[in-house]
Amino acid sequence: MSADQSERQADRDTIASMRREYAARELQESAVDPDPIAQFRTWFQEAIAAELHEPNAMVLSTADERGQSTSRIVLLKDIDETSLFFFTNYNSRKARDIAANHKVCLLFFWAELERQVRIEGHAEQASREISEAYFATRPRGSQIGAWASPQSSELPDRDALAKNQADAEQKFGDGEIPCPPFWGGYRVSPSYYEFWQGGRDRLHDRLAYTKSDKGSDWVLSRLSS
Repeated sequence: MSADQSERQADRDTIASMRREYAARELQESAVDPDPIAQFRTWFQEAIAAELHEPNAMVLSTADERGQSTSRIVLLKDIDETSLFFFTNYNSRKARDIAANHKVCLLFFWAELERQVRIEGHAEQASREISEAYFATRPRGSQIGAWASPQSSELPDRDALAKNQADAEQKFGDGEIPCPPFWGGYRVSPSYYEFWQGGRDRLHDRLAYTKSDKGSDWVLSRLSS
């Protein structure tokens, strides 16, 4: 076996041997809220209480008009009675994907709690009032950054982005920075939730909430791990 083959085999052996036993909790139907967004709020608050690093970080998966999927980390920034919200540049790749295909998936993974939440749903732009209200709460540097970054566009070098930043700082000076017209929120309206709790011997607990035919009720079911 050559040196390169030996290294590749060592990598495969190392990856294959990576294993963690889950056994912290169980997830029973009797213990969850009949409303999935209320159940999500409970788990989210427990993630905050556990002082996890950025518990609001979530994987957002989208697909374009060709069906090509892509994923990235974004931050959950609000929850209401029916929806979850994140904010971004409306010219970004994720925004272009959503314009072509409104179906998205959100994924939260809280490793320390051995928990995962997967949410499938429909994304649409939030109201301008919601976008402007959230933008006003952002740090000034982040507000400048929203104007400076043509998100997902190709740049010649790092200096080009720095110049955009300097130009925006000069433009607004010490004055109020308005929310860019090309920047704002998305409302994700879920049609499916799955709550995953790690279990011993890979026998995990998976509880799924699916919208009923009536549209407003949720049906709870258990999935095999």
